Amino acid sequence: MGIKVYAAIPVLNELENLPGLLEDLLNQKNIAWEALFCINQPEEWWKITEKIPICNNNRASAEWLHSKGIPAIHIIDKSSQGNGWIGKNHGVGWARKTAMDAASDLAGPNDLIVSMDADTRYPPGFFQSVVDSFERHPGAAGLSAPYYHPLTGDEIADRCILRYEIYMRNYALNMLLIDNPYAFSAIGSGMACKATNYLKIGGLTPKMSGEDFYFIQKLRKSGNIIVDSGVYVKPASRFSDRVYFGTGPAMIKGRDGNWESYPIYHTNAFEPVRKTYSMFSGLFDADIETPMDSFLSSMTRGQAFWQPLRSNAASRGSFLRACMQRIDALRILQFLKENDGNFIESNEQRLKIFLESRFNTGNQINQILQNLNFETSEISHLDAIRNFMSEQELVLQKQKGVV
Repeated sequence: MGIKVYAAIPVLNELENLPGLLEDLLNQKNIAWEALFCINQPEEWWKITEKIPICNNNRASAEWLHSKGIPAIHIIDKSSQGNGWIGKNHGVGWARKTAMDAASDLAGPNDLIVSMDADTRYPPGFFQSVVDSFERHPGAAGLSAPYYHPLTGDEIADRCILRYEIYMRNYALNMLLIDNPYAFSAIGSGMACKATNYLKIGGLTPKMSGEDFYFIQKLRKSGNIIVDSGVYVKPASRFSDRVYFGTGPAMIKGRDGNWESYPIYHTNAFEPVRKTYSMFSGLFDADIETPMDSFLSSMTRGQAFWQPLRSNAASRGSFLRACMQRIDALRILQFLKENDGNFIESNEQRLKIFLESRFNTGNQINQILQNLNFETSEISHLDAIRNFMSEQELVLQKQKGVV
């Protein structure tokens, strides 16, 4: 038998999006698949007046999926009265984990578990691209699919999603250019791994928000991540407060003019990360001053950082792996945030410096960058920058294959 795909999909208040998602699933040809929908909300919501519409939406979602009579569709009921989440264990992290755990129970060792979202659209070749990617890179631990947020036609929403996506792509491009092992975007609607790798890392750790970030980071610590699958997933561009951080909350903050949590990091801010990573081998022999020393000292509250890693490493190779796992994607982001105030340029100036210094931007992008203002520039101009960055990211991903 060939490889089978098991799609894990958390669902909360998504009735309007399910027809499109089901259409996309049925258009995945030549690949055997099953889909596990975890329809969920806290049990107590049935007793909260303003939450009743969501509960009813979830009930209608379950009824609609069941009415299709498709054997490949499994409904995990965490929403009907008596079956909702109890206590603190609730939210998209628990729903995604529940669906992925159920998928791992059904899947064979080499079958694939694909994390998807109900509000995301998937092209007909998506499952095929995931299967082909793991066949090209059989030793990879996981996959991060490329993404692209469709515009809505609403200027405020489009301005917010473009600003957020430019933030994400600026980070990813800089990480790719310094050859960092965490040079990928954490998109819950486009992650995949072999069932055996899912079990190997202990599955997904549930979080109220950011479970996708921590999951793909966890996978990277066990092996390489495929970044060249080439087929884009298209998450919805919508204001949402159902999680504490991520696309929806970022758009809400941005609508209110607050982008402090999502700066366009200066390209020079990544140089200390690159240099520190390049010093790992020498640090196996003795302590060397690194550009990240102050940050690392604050991490350990003044305790030695490198010596414990050396003491527990059986070889230089194991020491290098330990360093990579200790200074992970989360720590790199924290380092960038801590040092962001060292750069006085505006977000627009930083983006201009980065794109013009690292890429052949061409006349159109150059002209847009001269007068770029995230608050007032035309949507078409922001979209042109987003598209240019997306294209450059895809080029670098194709060159690397895995990170």
